[in-house]
Amino acid sequence: MHTVPAPQVPRWRSAAAAVVLSLILAASPLLSSCEYSYDDGRAPLTGTAAPTRLPSFTDPALPQDPRRNLPVSGAELDEWAHEVLPDAAGQEFHRSYGTLEGGVTRNESTGQLPSGTYAVTLACKSPRRVSFTVRAGDFALIDLSLRCGTSRVNVLQLSADAVLSVEVAAQAAANFAYRVSRI
Repeated sequence: MHTVPAPQVPRWRSAAAAVVLSLILAASPLLSSCEYSYDDGRAPLTGTAAPTRLPSFTDPALPQDPRRNLPVSGAELDEWAHEVLPDAAGQEFHRSYGTLEGGVTRNESTGQLPSGTYAVTLACKSPRRVSFTVRAGDFALIDLSLRCGTSRVNVLQLSADAVLSVEVAAQAAANFAYRVSRI
């Protein structure tokens, strides 16, 4: 019987295989998986007692009322304005609220405000954003497109006595409310 000699593997391949094998072995602790355990509040299972099934539940968030951002009028408007502009801790200088038709801009102004630090609280109720611009003379101190359903408080520092002009604009029917109070 005739035997065929085994093929010779070049030495550099053997060395390369040894290097790759040693790298794999060295990295194996890094590649091992981790186990995470936590206490979920249930007693551990012991003996043959069957586990109790907890009631399943769905998302706890209730769907929001689609009418919550629709403008209101009359007593509902007064109630909403009082809710979004509760009594201020500081001295209130100006407060206003009302209703706007879509595409309408309303301009109002405060009385003369002495120099100092003021909080300007803005709120709206509409299916779309409402824009508020507060100016002292030609300078826009606040220029904000407010997402309705939230209130925003801005702090202003007036270095001299000033009259603030407030411009409120809405693309859809909206309620607006704002208050200027001294901090």
